[in-house]
Amino acid sequence: MATSQPPIRLTSHKNFVHRLVFSTLTGRTAHISQIRPSSPTNPGLAPHEISFLRLLEAVTNGSQMEISYTGTILVYKPGLITGSGTGGTVIRHEIPAGCTRGVSYFLIPLCLMAPFSKAPIKVLFTGPGVITSSTPTGDMSVDSVRTAILPLFNQFGIFNNIELRVLRRSNPGPNGRGGGGEVQLVFGHQVRLPKTLHLMNAGRIKKVRGVAYAVGVSASNNSRMIDVTRGILNPLVPDTYIFSDVSSAPLIPTPERNNPSAKKKIGLGFGLSLVAESSTGCLFSADVASPPSGGQPPEDIGKQCAYQLLEEISKGGCVAPAAFSTMIGLMTMGSEDVGRIQVGRDIIGDESSIQLARDLSKFGAPGWGLRDAGDDSNDVIISVVGRGIGNVGRKVA
Repeated sequence: MATSQPPIRLTSHKNFVHRLVFSTLTGRTAHISQIRPSSPTNPGLAPHEISFLRLLEAVTNGSQMEISYTGTILVYKPGLITGSGTGGTVIRHEIPAGCTRGVSYFLIPLCLMAPFSKAPIKVLFTGPGVITSSTPTGDMSVDSVRTAILPLFNQFGIFNNIELRVLRRSNPGPNGRGGGGEVQLVFGHQVRLPKTLHLMNAGRIKKVRGVAYAVGVSASNNSRMIDVTRGILNPLVPDTYIFSDVSSAPLIPTPERNNPSAKKKIGLGFGLSLVAESSTGCLFSADVASPPSGGQPPEDIGKQCAYQLLEEISKGGCVAPAAFSTMIGLMTMGSEDVGRIQVGRDIIGDESSIQLARDLSKFGAPGWGLRDAGDDSNDVIISVVGRGIGNVGRKVA
């Protein structure tokens, strides 16, 4: 009788979602301890982390989760990624009102698991906690996930039937909590193994695309943001087009004693999402939204977002910091061959990138090979050996 492998022991809440994703893909049990043990008011798992565990439970079959009484220890035994099942029913995932993270916090790890699912994944994110814009906690907007993260799957031969729809927009509510938006993800391309990637030429920026959105506020905010942004970016690349989207504020139920069906508007604000594409298909994104407290003119948002995009491009390499974990994750799970990718020194030296490398090595992935790019860019080339894990649920055609 085969003995089961011991659990992989990890500490702290950092890199929480990616640890659970790699645990699910490799089939190894994860034991995460010391989750905010010293917090006097909110020790243990946060609402958005518990919500992500519920989402994992919905898209997998046979997953087991054990949470300690204080919530500071989690034991996660992964199951098989089944997706929406053979019937293709849409999974409704409700995000609670107290959530401070954008819906991209759930979307990016879900998209990383989706190619390895047994059946297509169809998830509808709904509820009073869905924030579609970028957030003060550092999450990117849904528009940037759609235009800067999902197209990267093409590099791995994953490109069919992938759709991300924003059904209702929302900015962060009061104190950055809750939103009331609605987003649907359809990921219908499952592969046996992702292709080996060799991406070592960043190319030149050829176009900039963007979305300016106003939720429950005047449409003139969009034109003011676009005007300032174009003024900064046009000298870099004349092919700059920013789409304007105006929508009404979402209503969420707030029942009262006298009026049980009462509703209130939430998530008012505006923001901007920009994506720059290079001649070799590399994507760089920037996101800025108005703060929940208000008081910031749209011109400042436009200027901040344009300069943020220029800063992302100046970091160099072929991958933006926001997409680094997705690219490396797919390269690690790919066929047993050496893939290479060129990244900027600032990105490889970031705390989250180093933590990602440590976590991957704990889950059995070989170490990265690093060498200088050898040109004027001062970049680093990362060599990653694929694990060849791939998709155990998919039938071989």
